[in-house]
Amino acid sequence: MGDDTAFAELFAARATALRRTAYLLCGDWHRAEDLTQTAFAKVYAAWPRLRDKGAVDAYLRQTLTRVYLDEYRRLWRREQSTANVPDVVTMPADPADDRLVLLTALATVPPKQRACLVLRYFEDYSVEQTAHALDCSTGTVKSNTARGLDALRRTLGDALPELTVVGKDI
Repeated sequence: MGDDTAFAELFAARATALRRTAYLLCGDWHRAEDLTQTAFAKVYAAWPRLRDKGAVDAYLRQTLTRVYLDEYRRLWRREQSTANVPDVVTMPADPADDRLVLLTALATVPPKQRACLVLRYFEDYSVEQTAHALDCSTGTVKSNTARGLDALRRTLGDALPELTVVGKDI
């Protein structure tokens, strides 16, 4: 019963933040909820085997990222083509909507690059932590991050000029 209580406390403390991270990864609140629930279910199944309960938060985010990438690999079969794909995100009239523009642009970035961007700049992971979470090399994280930032800059065009400055990261 103590394990269930500890897990319930973890869920209460981290569910909202993990759902927000999932949203940044997938761009859809309903899918984010599903990803979050799946990640918590996987962590709950592994709960008795976890030795370092202090590292559970990192394990949870790693599980979320892997669930997202696994789901994305399956989703490619369900994609539907569209006749009109915008090349550049348009700037809204209200500058307070910069966040929405950035989230829309982030949705156009390929999944592994998006995962690197979210972990590096939203979760504030180091290159090494990101590599561990994504189960890849640090060089892969660096190249995916650079490519992801380039993709964001290309997609945004002049929508957020502060992102187009060479060498300036989000």
